[in-house]
Amino acid sequence: MGFSTGCAITTLKEAQQSDPWQGWNKSMQSFNDGFDKHIYKPLAQGYLKITNDAVDEAVTNFFSNINDIGVTINDILQLKLLQGGMDISRFIINSTAGIAGIFDWASKIDLPKHDEDFGQTLGFWGVPSGPYLVLPFFGPSTPTDTIGLIGDALLDPLTYTFFFNSVLASTVLPLGAAALDATDYRAGLMTSEKIVDEGTVGERYDFIKSSYLQHREYVIHDGNLPEENELMPEDDEPL
Repeated sequence: MGFSTGCAITTLKEAQQSDPWQGWNKSMQSFNDGFDKHIYKPLAQGYLKITNDAVDEAVTNFFSNINDIGVTINDILQLKLLQGGMDISRFIINSTAGIAGIFDWASKIDLPKHDEDFGQTLGFWGVPSGPYLVLPFFGPSTPTDTIGLIGDALLDPLTYTFFFNSVLASTVLPLGAAALDATDYRAGLMTSEKIVDEGTVGERYDFIKSSYLQHREYVIHDGNLPEENELMPEDDEPL
């Protein structure tokens, strides 16, 4: 991953220490927690009550299949051509044999699901993440990952339904699909939510910030984190 490690990027330690928007971030985290408690979580709990495991899995698979389009494009942008071939194969198999993606047959023939987004692509090419930033509704992010969200939206086929003349197709369908996707995603977080809540007594903000930044650094470098001294200028080496 020479492209990003060869550039003057902000190290994880520096990013964790630098938090110039802490006031905004804590306010947004409080807002998001309130929204989640009173609206998002109850909606997800209701969704789980009215769907069985088979329906829940089918919904998850459907949106995961659509996501594979953007994943494939980001594979190519990150020069991961072999992985890109695997991911486009996943999409083709699941869209056909998997009936529009509701069945994940690709995973059963050793084509695993990958997770590549436009924020990772920007990081691959050496774009600095910038300070920690909490977005309303979306949660933990950075300036680069925020741009990445826009890029991922442009790679999502559902974004382009407004090109259809039908009012139903241009408003109700994409909004309904986005709501269903978000609800299904939130339902899948029920287990991990307990870990966060139990492990952050009095330090929830710092825990979430540190976990997010570490995770993003990990996925951007595909688990091969550069040594901190590799990012130091040669002039700083001890004599």
